[in-house]
Amino acid sequence: MHRHAARKLYLYLAALFITSLVVSNLIFQKFFYWRPFDWEVFGMPIFELSVGILPYPITFLITDIISEIFGKKSANQVVVAGIFASFFSIGILLLAGVVPAIESSPIDDATFHSVFALSPLAVLASMIAYLSAQFVDIRIYHYWKNLTQGKHLWLRNNFSTFSSQIIDSTAVILLLCSFQVLPWDLFWGLVVSSVIFKVLVAAVDTPFLYLFVWLIRRRFDLNVGEEIHLD
Repeated sequence: MHRHAARKLYLYLAALFITSLVVSNLIFQKFFYWRPFDWEVFGMPIFELSVGILPYPITFLITDIISEIFGKKSANQVVVAGIFASFFSIGILLLAGVVPAIESSPIDDATFHSVFALSPLAVLASMIAYLSAQFVDIRIYHYWKNLTQGKHLWLRNNFSTFSSQIIDSTAVILLLCSFQVLPWDLFWGLVVSSVIFKVLVAAVDTPFLYLFVWLIRRRFDLNVGEEIHLD
């Protein structure tokens, strides 16, 4: 009974992870600002960011939950599934772009291409950065989990997320600038704003990680450091 419920939980977490990842790649071209401080970073206001960053921290929270409850192997499997889903979305976008719109279509070809034409490049850049960042996140997470013998959840959550977010933000913006999707003069400002924003989100999500892990451990009668093996 517990194994069936655990598989359902793993499936739901994987679905949230993949949805967040794919959506972040599709909406990245819209930018927003959040200015709790009147600061500038390399000549641009802090926290002028792509909306694609909004669902992205959720992916790291979910991989940390999966790492904590289901182990390193299950977390890596979700990462690979996310990569497959993202590349599959590229194929769908490319096919949708090739098919001509009819005259009465609410969205014509020009509008469709203006919104989605750069998405395949975004997915490619994101996947290269994401692949590196997620595997680093999982490796660091389990390093600290083994070192602390399953204790100090906040430590491994923040250390793993902080490290992986620096890699992810730098790599994805570097690739988008290289593909001329973004201008180079925004590079450092976007990198610093993105890293600071993600670090703040990682710090804020720590209580939620504790809550979710506590609820799951209580549901499945798990001890601290104990994992559910689905194989």
